[in-house]
Amino acid sequence: MSQLLLTAVGADRAGLVSDLSGIIASHGANWLDSRMARLAGAFAGIVLVGIEDFKVEALKDDLGTLEAKGLRVTVTDTTAQDDEDEAVLVVHLVGHDHPGIIHRVTVTMARLGVTIDDLSTGLREAPMGDGILFEAEVQCRITNATTLEDLRSELESIATEIMVDIDLVDRS
Repeated sequence: MSQLLLTAVGADRAGLVSDLSGIIASHGANWLDSRMARLAGAFAGIVLVGIEDFKVEALKDDLGTLEAKGLRVTVTDTTAQDDEDEAVLVVHLVGHDHPGIIHRVTVTMARLGVTIDDLSTGLREAPMGDGILFEAEVQCRITNATTLEDLRSELESIATEIMVDIDLVDRS
């Protein structure tokens, strides 16, 4: 059994997900996990599917036909990983919006060997008309390269530099 990670991008329109899921189902593949969003009028999605090995090439070929309908699908073969010994954390960040916030946080995590499983960001109005706030939520894993205390310390030190509040919750 193979697992494939599909990335799908195109101009948003009704029926994109139906077209994609129809091809996946027609090959007997199992839709395992997904994230999809409409961003600035475009559709962007990632889907993890499980499929029998002998059906992979036919699925890839049929997914290529979606380009004629405005949806470009890229297929990446994946291997399931065992993450049982790693601490799972959620980092929530909020502050006035300005360029570079995500880069500063993620470069710090990368330097410490922290891997990001899920990252969600967005903008919202600050209370009482005080500008635009940037929010991010990062689900991540601490590998053997660092400790929870080191990560907390590093994030607290950059929070002041980039003028954001950062909360870290251990979910393991």
